[in-house]
Amino acid sequence: MAEAYIVAAARTAGGRKGGKLKDWHPADMGGKVIDELVKRTGADPELIEDVIVGCVDQAGEQGMNIARNAVLASGLPESVPATSVDRQCGSSQQALHFGAQAVMSGAMDVVIAAGIESMTRVPMGMPISLPFKNGFGIYKSPNIEERYPNIQFSQFAGAEMMAKKYGLTKDQLDEFAYNSHQKAIAATQAGLFDEEIVPLEIALEDGSKDMHKVDEGIRFDANLEAIKNVKLLVEGGAITAASSSQICDGASGVMIVNEKGLKALGVEPLARIHHMTVVGGDPVIMLEAPIPGTEKALKKAGMKIEDIDLYEVNEAFASVPAAWLQVLGADPARLNVNGGAISLGHPLGASGTKLMTTLVHALKNKKKRYGLQTMCEGGGLANVTIVERL
Repeated sequence: MAEAYIVAAARTAGGRKGGKLKDWHPADMGGKVIDELVKRTGADPELIEDVIVGCVDQAGEQGMNIARNAVLASGLPESVPATSVDRQCGSSQQALHFGAQAVMSGAMDVVIAAGIESMTRVPMGMPISLPFKNGFGIYKSPNIEERYPNIQFSQFAGAEMMAKKYGLTKDQLDEFAYNSHQKAIAATQAGLFDEEIVPLEIALEDGSKDMHKVDEGIRFDANLEAIKNVKLLVEGGAITAASSSQICDGASGVMIVNEKGLKALGVEPLARIHHMTVVGGDPVIMLEAPIPGTEKALKKAGMKIEDIDLYEVNEAFASVPAAWLQVLGADPARLNVNGGAISLGHPLGASGTKLMTTLVHALKNKKKRYGLQTMCEGGGLANVTIVERL
C-alpha cells in the first residue's frame, strides 16, 4: 500500500465572534486556504483530484456543499470535485483521514483536506434550531430517546462530568487555561505561527484595510486571578467560559499525496501520516473518547506515549486534555506547546486541519519526529492521527 504525505499545511488566524473575520463569507475563507496550498506546492491545479472539507454547521452560507462552494471561490478549475464531511468537531480531521485513505489506496494521488467554520455568520447549532412544522426535525429520535431516556446530549454537561470523574478542580482548570494563553502569546511573539497562517485582508472601522494574521482570541494581558474570577457555567461545577474553547471563525487545510503525487508535484513532504484511528464512546459524557482512542491508536501503531514528541489535544474544555494527560501518563511539556483552543479559538469543523497545521509546523520548528493529534467530538467520538516529520 502507498504512503500518505502532507506536503503543505496552512490556516487562517482565528477571528472572534463578530470580530475581524465577520465580513468573510466562509466559502471565500476556504477558497483562500485552498489557493495558498496550491501556491506553496506549486501544484498544477488540474492534478488535484478531490477536495474534502469538514464543516459542522452546514446551513445558510455553509449549506449546499460548502466544499464545492469553496472550490468555486478558489482558483481551482471547475473540474475539481469536492465533498463536505461532518464528524462534529473532528470534521476536518476526518477529512484528512479520508484524503489519506484515498491516496494510500491509489485511487487518487493528490487530495486537499480542509475545514471551514464561520461561527459568526452561521451560529453554532443553527441546523438543529431551524423551525420545523409539527415538531418534526428534532435530532433525538424515539428510538434514541428509548435508549437514553430524558437525557439531553450536552458537551457542557460532558465537560463537567469529565472534571468530576477525573478529580479535576476549578483551580487546576483555570491554571490550564492561563497556560494556554501564555503559550499562545509566546508562540505569537516568537513568530512561530507566521509560516502556517494565511493573511486575510480585512476592513477596519475607519475604512482602511489591514491584514488579519494574529489569532484574535489570544488575551495578551491574561491574568490568572482574573481567570479565577470568571463565573462558573454550572453552580458547584469546575468549568467557566475562561476554561472553555472560544467561538471562532476560520479555515484551514492540508494537501495530501502519495509517492506518485510527490513525483508529479516535485516537492518535499512535511510529514508522513503514520497512523489513523477513529472510535466511538459514551454519548452522554461525550468528551472522553480521545482517551480510549489514543490508547487504541498507540497499540495499533506499536508505540508508547513516550514515543510521541508532541501532542495536540483539542482544548474544547480544559477538562478534556487535563484528563487525557492524567490517564495516558503523558508529559505536559509536550502538550499543545503553542497554546490551544482556549486561547486560539475552536472553529469547530476547521479545527482538525488547523491543529494538524500547527502540529506539523511545531515538529519542524522543534526538530521533533512524531506527533499525535486527537479531539473530542459530539456524539462521543474521537479521531486520532499520528504523523512523522520528514
